[in-house]
Amino acid sequence: MSSSVANEANGPTAVEYIQHHLHNNSIGDGGFWVLNLDTLFYSWLLAGILMYIAYTMGKRMTADTPSGGQNVLEAIVEFVQQQIKDIFPGSNPLIGPLALTIFMWVFLMNAMDMLPVDLLPSIGQLLGIHYMKVVPTTDLSTTFALALSVFALIIYYNIKIKGPMGYLKMFLFHPFGKYLIPVNIVMTTIEEVAKPISLGLRLFGNMFAGELIFMLIALLGGASLFGLVPQIALGTVWAIFHILVISLQAFIFMLLTIVYLGMAHQEIDEH
Repeated sequence: MSSSVANEANGPTAVEYIQHHLHNNSIGDGGFWVLNLDTLFYSWLLAGILMYIAYTMGKRMTADTPSGGQNVLEAIVEFVQQQIKDIFPGSNPLIGPLALTIFMWVFLMNAMDMLPVDLLPSIGQLLGIHYMKVVPTTDLSTTFALALSVFALIIYYNIKIKGPMGYLKMFLFHPFGKYLIPVNIVMTTIEEVAKPISLGLRLFGNMFAGELIFMLIALLGGASLFGLVPQIALGTVWAIFHILVISLQAFIFMLLTIVYLGMAHQEIDEH
């Protein structure tokens, strides 16, 4: 959220401050094969927290006297189930758990943006970690990994439901029929490839922009009350609005996953 680190005496310039916060703690050759350790750490940590919460609440669930946490969990599950019921054709036991996991995991990763922007990086500095990005969904590696995982399921179910030849026919005869096969191949390929690209870029772009705004607000702070007051005011307003953003982006990613997998479950004559 807000911080005045960038405005302390002899501190970094605004550009240096932003560049530092946008830099991952990485290992690798500096080219394609790079591991962003902070992204992996926080995404796995949040996945572990999600699994622990699900496990413990699953053991404690009761029908007679549900706790507040159980009521919240049941409301989320019912919400996800309703989306699947409205959108997804037929039945597949994987879709419900997959959609719920995507929604909760993406929401938790997005929610890391609600922490003060300098809090965890400052702790990292004390531990000798010079760079630290704490919002996994502001890293293209995360959003495209999620999108490509969904895309792999799309291809799998397309082949499983339609058959290999049916999936091939989709490229040959969709959307303009058998007389425009070359055009069909190009159009359908673009349509299919656009699915993971749009999934990954939409989530990354919105979360990256939100984090950048928090950094710009942090640069308003300073030693004077004149700089601190607008920083707190703008940070609070943006944080409240950002709650909607992080929830909406998790919902959109889940919803599009259901839609795309639903399309993959349609028979070839429905295209």
